[in-house]
Amino acid sequence: MKLATTLALTSLALTPMSSYAAHTVINGLDFGPLAQLVGTWKTAETGGVDMSPAQAGTPQGKGAPAVTPFYEVMTFEVAADAVNASKQTLVALYYKQEVFRKKDDSKFHDQRGYFIYDQENQIVYNSFCVPRTTCVTAEGPAGNNMTLKMSGRGVAESNFMTENASTTDFTMNLNIEGDKLTYSQSTMLKIYSGVFAHTDASVLERVKD
Repeated sequence: MKLATTLALTSLALTPMSSYAAHTVINGLDFGPLAQLVGTWKTAETGGVDMSPAQAGTPQGKGAPAVTPFYEVMTFEVAADAVNASKQTLVALYYKQEVFRKKDDSKFHDQRGYFIYDQENQIVYNSFCVPRTTCVTAEGPAGNNMTLKMSGRGVAESNFMTENASTTDFTMNLNIEGDKLTYSQSTMLKIYSGVFAHTDASVLERVKD
């Protein structure tokens, strides 16, 4: 009996355990920490803050920091799964992000992309495009608190952007805690003959049905 118990405990110790609970399974597929994102999220009362390089002709002056308080809506929905190079199995959430200036409710940022989960390797990717002819892929360890950094070849951009406002790095910190989603991110730009850290930070809350 003692031997059997020892063998059972040894077997349990050697069995890989999922980092996430069973409720992460959607339509028979394990979405890990991304499962809890499905739905719509809106900016909390505190709002968000964007700091970007000011355009020519603005009060700040070309290339100076321009601070914009904003609110936003993010919607996540289940997308198709995929297999890469017969080796990597992925599941994905499609998302859209719309960001509005607080001062006049005008939309100044629109982003479409995918959050992608590799269950075997416990990696999350954020692959997105913005209508400035720029797309980015970032990746990092999966979890409720993630840091996603731009991949080695993680940016695609037009010739104009490469010459005038090239993205050289991107980092996103993302925390999921119940019905609260918090993120901060920094996009490094080569612009106006210098380097600028374009930053965003916001707290969102899940929209209740």
